[in-house]
Amino acid sequence: MNFCSHCGHTVRFAIPDGDDRPRHCCDECGTIHYQNPRIVAGTLPVSGSRVLLCRRAISPRKGFWTLPAGYMENAETTVEAAARETREEACAEVEIHGLYTLINLPHIDQVYMIFRADLAGSFDAGPESLEVALFEEHEIPWDELAFPTIERTLRHFYADRREAAFPLHVSDITAEDRERYFGSA
Repeated sequence: MNFCSHCGHTVRFAIPDGDDRPRHCCDECGTIHYQNPRIVAGTLPVSGSRVLLCRRAISPRKGFWTLPAGYMENAETTVEAAARETREEACAEVEIHGLYTLINLPHIDQVYMIFRADLAGSFDAGPESLEVALFEEHEIPWDELAFPTIERTLRHFYADRREAAFPLHVSDITAEDRERYFGSA
């Protein structure tokens, strides 16, 4: 950031008084420009014993499989965001049962919030998906999953399904975890 979005003057990157980390600060109007993590909201849509996955039509990880999820918008709740993303990516309606995984990715300033849901009716590929399909556990394309958050959520789900209990799972994925998943490239 070079200029203040409030008044247009040049900003400086410094630690404001009373703060503990550097921020973009405007000395002209006094605005401190906070940059906060982005929330990714989505669903784990289930139909009987199968899970709905979407093959991504966009970068990053185009061609890889994911759960329907995306960035939360202003003026919506996390549940509304998860349902909207499911409609956008899978043309599907869902009945949401509650937050299932909350995964922090501090190295890329994201928080994933995936809600367990029942698929309600039909589905189809939306503009951000090449295709969508239902998968039994043994059919999941584990080597073609787009993100470690998706793999972690699916592994929790199948383990929890065997126990017939679905607690909230809170965890972190670090830069080192991500490197192990994607390699050093």
